[in-house]
Amino acid sequence: MDLFEYQGKQYFARFGIPVSPGGVADTVDEAVAQADAAGYPVVVKAQVQVGGRGKAGGIKLANDADEVRLHAGNILGMDIKGHTVERLWIENASDIEEEYYASFTLDRAAKQHLLMLSAEGGVEIEEVAVTNPDAIVKLHVNPVDGLSVETARQAAIDAKIPERALDGVASILVKLYDCFTAGDCDLAEINPLILKPTGEVHALDAKVSLDSNAAFRHPEWEEYSAIEVLDDRERMAKDRDLQYIGLDGTVGIIANGAGLAMSTLDVVNQVGGSAANFLDIGGGANADVMAAALDVINHDEKVKSIFINIFGGITRGEEVAKGIVEALSRVALRAPIVIRLDGTNAEEGREILAAAGIPPEQLISKPTMLDAAREAVAIAGGN
Repeated sequence: MDLFEYQGKQYFARFGIPVSPGGVADTVDEAVAQADAAGYPVVVKAQVQVGGRGKAGGIKLANDADEVRLHAGNILGMDIKGHTVERLWIENASDIEEEYYASFTLDRAAKQHLLMLSAEGGVEIEEVAVTNPDAIVKLHVNPVDGLSVETARQAAIDAKIPERALDGVASILVKLYDCFTAGDCDLAEINPLILKPTGEVHALDAKVSLDSNAAFRHPEWEEYSAIEVLDDRERMAKDRDLQYIGLDGTVGIIANGAGLAMSTLDVVNQVGGSAANFLDIGGGANADVMAAALDVINHDEKVKSIFINIFGGITRGEEVAKGIVEALSRVALRAPIVIRLDGTNAEEGREILAAAGIPPEQLISKPTMLDAAREAVAIAGGN
């Protein structure tokens, strides 16, 4: 679950990370009121979950109420890379001496947390990685040991953070790590992390992605779910408790298990296709779950073929087959299905599908994942 900037800053504040005073506004009048409360000059910032707000005109400095009114009126309703601005964050403007970058995420391959720190902030970290990769310090943190102030300070030294900012940066890194771990984040990023002329170090932006699997520990996250930005496909999938992420390709993907689903996306890409989604129906999926999954994918107009990749362990082949038959009886699928069905009760599943009288052009069975991927991509026109 990705948070808006203002939500991320509010989340940071819970862990003692210094952020600019400000408030949320949905109208021009509210923007003026928030600016009056924060103190001029202020920055009027579009709240959309996409980069490039400044270049698009979504971030403006205002010295008085009239300028706030002008900028808020121009930014509300603005389209930024397909995202409509419906909310603003108004904060007291900060004097900036230097800008840094700091983030924590999980390095799954190393099975450790990963700190990335750079003295070159204020730009996308991907750009820094290309133009000056040595400017990024990467430090693995063992979850058992955690991050000490001493280790954080050494990382800041390694990143060539100036002496006058070392203590402030180290302090914020420890707090950011606490936010990342205790706050159950997938990503906690500050860009830029600024040094003020007064010597204070301060989070000027916030990018926070929460681990939805930890929601049971955080009833307070309900407020975020209420305004979570989802496209129609993702909203439908969430309503049906499906693990779904919308993508931009033409091959709809259904698999049982996150690992198999990821592998399926990779294979589709390897044979020249592009996935329209990630959809994991889980290890114990039954007919109802399969029918719901097909219904969601059917609402994606970009989908030209549907690749169902099932390797049965807990999931039983006959239940998968029943779900497909049930879905086809309820929904007129726009795209043909290519299925690879293997594992527990796979033969029974194939018999159910064969007896259902489904036209061969609507349902194609292949013996291996690679064969099925090639067929699905060919139907979708990607190879």
